Amino acid sequence: MDLESRLELIIREPTEEVVTIEELRKLLEVNSRPKHYIGLEISGLLHLGSLVLTGFKINDMIKAGVECTVFLADWHTFINDKLQGDWDIIKSVAKYYEDAFKFFCPGINVVMGSELYSSYKDYWSDLIRFSKHITLPRIMRSLTILGRSEKDKLDFAQLVYPVMQAVDIHALDVDIAHAGIDQRKVHMLARDIFPKMGWKVPVAIHHHLLPGLGEPVSLGLEDDSSMDVKVSSKMSKSKPHTSIFVHDDEHIIREKMRRAWCPESIDSNPVLEIARYIIFHEFKEFTVERPAKYGGSITFASYKELEEAYASRRLHALDLKNAVALYLNKIVEPVREYLKNRKEIMEVLAKQQ
Repeated sequence: MDLESRLELIIREPTEEVVTIEELRKLLEVNSRPKHYIGLEISGLLHLGSLVLTGFKINDMIKAGVECTVFLADWHTFINDKLQGDWDIIKSVAKYYEDAFKFFCPGINVVMGSELYSSYKDYWSDLIRFSKHITLPRIMRSLTILGRSEKDKLDFAQLVYPVMQAVDIHALDVDIAHAGIDQRKVHMLARDIFPKMGWKVPVAIHHHLLPGLGEPVSLGLEDDSSMDVKVSSKMSKSKPHTSIFVHDDEHIIREKMRRAWCPESIDSNPVLEIARYIIFHEFKEFTVERPAKYGGSITFASYKELEEAYASRRLHALDLKNAVALYLNKIVEPVREYLKNRKEIMEVLAKQQ
């Protein structure tokens, strides 16, 4: 595969930002197998955002010849009070994450945080040396990567979280640091401090945050109001009625989509966003089936065509929802079937809601 084709795969949607494109191009010119990582908290049932959209981006990179690693951040999970800080539950759910990502993204490496910290002997000394370059106010501004702010009641360990996340990048010898756009601050922290440490500076790639199916809200987590809405409205296992889980059957997917927020506007419309970032990522065409008396079925060859039809009222919200549900089921079904016997995990996670 030529360089331009590799570059196109990496920057295609759901990629939202690359810091920087020029650095990425130079990396691909000199390295046929650059090392990537994405770090994930182990925090609950996997859904369209956490597995499918993230997995699509990982798969794009694999196709582009990138060596991809999913870093299961068990210590970060503990620090951020996820899964009640119960290590037995964290380990159990981590295995569920590992199996799901290995199925959805064939060829990935999976690394546990606790394994990295026990095998990389300089990790804690690197963490202290890195910390000497950061002021407390900057750490406080970085807390949005945990879904928290200075207004929250915090423990000291949570202040260490952003530093650990940055040092993970160095410890894994990463060329490409990948995350949702909500993790941007820690990547910028790494890019600022690594040159002072004499460490390799990673290219940062941030993918789009898939919204939940409810009306967008703001929780005051970000100075940038548009980012605030993205972070607070993203699909989350803590809001099960607004999330499409990879375990949902066809009936549940259809019912959740029927109740989804779908305004007449194309802005902040979660149904259209799913069509754009999920369906059109995998399908070249999107067909909305309708009775003849309502204009008959209509096929769209691009998201732009779909958006224009919806904006001009040529496509009704209910017809759009029904079609999106149909395509989502096709995408989710293989994962659902693969994970269908994980009843013990479902029971454990059900108690965490």
